[in-house]
Amino acid sequence: MWILFALLSAVFAALTSILAKIGIEKVDSNLATAIRTVIVLVIAWGIVFATGKWQGIANISRRSWLFLALSGLATGLSWLFFFRALQSGEASRVVPIDKLSVVISMALAFAILHEKITAKGIVGGLLITAGTLVLIL
Repeated sequence: MWILFALLSAVFAALTSILAKIGIEKVDSNLATAIRTVIVLVIAWGIVFATGKWQGIANISRRSWLFLALSGLATGLSWLFFFRALQSGEASRVVPIDKLSVVISMALAFAILHEKITAKGIVGGLLITAGTLVLIL
């Protein structure tokens, strides 16, 4: 089931880039990010309340709060920089660079989470990096 969710994530991420590029025309990138963030906030909390999951908030550990907050900070910064790049650059060049996050995530997973380094992972990361270079040059 995770593969389906991952594919849906990729489809919606692609739509996000294209819709954002159209939407930020003549709009400050920070304002556009703020508007997008409010929409995401409303949807996320709507799902939490609709499914009754809000009751689990009291069970979240301090450690989880810290790392979720740091993740939120990283997300916000990513969106701000992405929208700024998208506003002045071509989507077909900005998006591949943004997707280098896959390779960076793999490296961080090896370094921080101690996930196993495999030849397949190294080759895949190198191919993603090479593909990004081909697309942006």
